[in-house]
Order: sequence, then C-alpha cells, then structure tokens
Amino acid sequence: MTDELGGRAGIRAAQAGVLVNALLAAIKLVAGILGSSGALVADAVESTADVLGSLLVWGGLYMASRPADEDHPYGHGKAEALAGAAVALMLIGAGIGIGFDSLHQIRTPHEYPAPWTLAVLVGVMAVKWTMSRRVHAVGAEIGSTAVKADAWHHMSDAVTSGAAFVGIALALWGRSRYGGTAWAAADDWAALVAAVVITFNGVTLLKPAVDDLMDRMPGEEIIEPVRAAASSVPGVKAIEALHARKVGLGYRVTIHVQADPEMSLRNAHILSGQVKRAIRAHVPRVSSVLVHMESYEPGSGRVVP
Repeated sequence: MTDELGGRAGIRAAQAGVLVNALLAAIKLVAGILGSSGALVADAVESTADVLGSLLVWGGLYMASRPADEDHPYGHGKAEALAGAAVALMLIGAGIGIGFDSLHQIRTPHEYPAPWTLAVLVGVMAVKWTMSRRVHAVGAEIGSTAVKADAWHHMSDAVTSGAAFVGIALALWGRSRYGGTAWAAADDWAALVAAVVITFNGVTLLKPAVDDLMDRMPGEEIIEPVRAAASSVPGVKAIEALHARKVGLGYRVTIHVQADPEMSLRNAHILSGQVKRAIRAHVPRVSSVLVHMESYEPGSGRVVP
C-alpha cells in the first residue's frame, strides 16, 4: 500500500474513532451520573481523551501525507510519529488521572451504582473491542505507529469499561449478600486496576514512537529484504553499508554499493538507478532510496554471492 493510500486509510480510521468516542463518552457520562457509578464517569473521561487522541492521529496523518516543500525537503513524515507519541502520553495521563480519581472515590462514601449500568458497559465493551481490532488492522497494514496507538486507546477504553463492569457487579453482589455500604467502592477499586493497565499500555506505546523520532534502525524484516534486493542487481559486487529509518508510513534507505572500479561514471549511475528500482519494487514500504556508488575493494563490504 502506498503512503498516500495508507494515509487515507488511517485518516478514515481516525475519523470513525472521533465519532464513536464522542458518542460513547456522552452515553457513559450520563449513565455514570444517573447510575451513581464513579467508574463509569471515569470511563467517560477516558473516552473524551480518546476523542482528542483520534483527532491528533487524524491531524498527524494529514500532515505526514503532505509532500516535501522548500522548508521541509525531507517531507512531513515525522508528524505521524509525533501524533503517536502524543496519543501514548495521553494514555499515560488518562491512566494517572483515573488512578487518582479512583483513590479519591474509594475514600469518599457514595451510593451503590444502578444495576442497569451493567448493560451500558456491555454495549460499550463490544463497540470498543470491535473498533480496536479494526483500527489495529489498519495500523498494521499501513505501518502507522500513530494508528496502532489509537487502536490501543480504543482497547484501553474497553479495559476500563470491563473493569467498571466487574466492579459494579461486585458492588451489587456485596450489597445483596451483606448489605451496608462496605461494597459500594468496588467499582472504584476496579477503575484503579484499569488505570494501572492504561498507564502501562501508554508507556509501552511510547517507545516505538520515540524510536521513530530518534531514527532507530528497523529490524531485519525490513533490512534483509532491502539488502537482498540490492544484491540481486547484476553488477553489484558488495554492500558496504546499509542504513534505514522510518519517516511517516514509509522508510528512507541509504545504501553504499560497491561495483567494478573500472566502470564508467555513466554506467555507475545507471547501476545505482537499477538498485533503487529493485529495492522499491521488492520492499514497497521503502519510500526513498539514496545509493552511494563505490569501487569494489575485496574485504571491505558484504560480498554478493
């Protein structure tokens, strides 16, 4: 999938996330207030953060898809990684915020949640789990750190809703069995557990976004096919150096190719073009290739079989 098509797919996923999250946030907030559920209100706050997260992904992908210009000769691809980092930081912030709110609610006596809030949570979990799967599939297909972070944002919402369901169910069970108000905070304890999970997911998602921003080399699943494609071109005798970095939805590759030292400049230029075309044909996720031609010196590079 090309960067342009991938960007469009990611933007559509983000747009759907904005609409779904806004609707669910409103439903959970109303249900939490009317149903006296602190966990549902906290869940609504997390969904509101999801709306902002999807908007960030939308904006990041739109910016990353813009072509290079005079002020940005290497394009705007880093905007995608910045959006992914922002969404991960929002997850961390939401987890910490929900955790502190849960601790406050645990120490504050309040009413038992209404039984019908369980039905609301079942519906929310089904919607968010489905959204997470679909958005993650899009993110994996187009190789977007930001879209995959947004998918985990959806999943974190499903986790908080699941924790709220367990907490409310325990609270209602405790009231029916033991009475009193001792079990009223069970949903707040569940929200606290969910906050820990959300924070952990945010920290986990922050790493790949930072790796992209710091130009970390991709794994062998990208490097080896690039090396193999370059080595398959007739005339290439060795690969001296191969570097790659992720920019937006694609990879920029710099490769040092060794060839016959007696080759003319014109033929070396033609060979470099063949190497570039071979790499982009075999590894579609490579968006640009810079080929540096050098004379072949035995023992100075990785010899082509």
